[in-house]
Amino acid sequence: MVLRVSEQGDLPVLKQLWKLSFGDEGEYIEHFFASYFTPERMLVLERDGQVRAMTAWFDMPLVSAAGKRIPAAYLYAVATHPDCRGQGLAGQLLDFAGRWLGERGFACLTTVPARPDLHEFFGKNGFLEGFILSRREYDRPPEVPRVPLVCVDGAEYGRLRERRLAGTPHVAYAPEGLAYQQGVCALSGGGLYRVGKDGCACVEVSQTQVFVKELLADDPEGAVSAIAARYPRRQLQVRAPWKGQEERWQFAMLRPLAPMPEWDGEGTAYLGLAYD
Repeated sequence: MVLRVSEQGDLPVLKQLWKLSFGDEGEYIEHFFASYFTPERMLVLERDGQVRAMTAWFDMPLVSAAGKRIPAAYLYAVATHPDCRGQGLAGQLLDFAGRWLGERGFACLTTVPARPDLHEFFGKNGFLEGFILSRREYDRPPEVPRVPLVCVDGAEYGRLRERRLAGTPHVAYAPEGLAYQQGVCALSGGGLYRVGKDGCACVEVSQTQVFVKELLADDPEGAVSAIAARYPRRQLQVRAPWKGQEERWQFAMLRPLAPMPEWDGEGTAYLGLAYD
């Protein structure tokens, strides 16, 4: 058993493992490896000379209500080969990721379990419920005036996002992470948008649905109306840190690697924009 940083020569098996684990289309997989991947951003477990588990990581610091940044790494594409599941390989890889990233100054790990039942799995491996979210679904858009919707790049989106979330415990995004998200949106026909004067929305689309992965705006109903007009005849699912009567969703999890006295999220912080 070998736990290590990936190597360039691992690329074919990493792509194959991704496809087997998540069923994504080749274009989506190629986008990750072409736009974000470097060997040190992927950790692997090798058994009998073959890579059998992997996880990528993004630099995504926590930001306290007072604006204090705490180094954190977001684990993405945690995968085990189908023939090796149930053998504890993913747990060993998560432990290795914690040690390896902790030695590099990260104070915690975060992740978004792909399915509700995986919250239990990550909980058994040291992760705590750390981030809540609200979501709404629309069969038809709100009948309200629309707000302006302008396509922006990842850098501008990041600036808008941080201004909107000032004073809220949340997860921030490094420029390369936002550039990756911009590309993912473009693959689906969606995009990153400025909403109104200083709001923002991250939009992915399919043939039948508009998936607003994050909406931060003064007038969310007007923003939804504008998004629906841009992508007509589709249902909408919208994620946002609403504080109304919506059901709160235990969305993402956190595993501390070191003391974090500055962190004041207390299980109710905002992650929102995930690569799920």
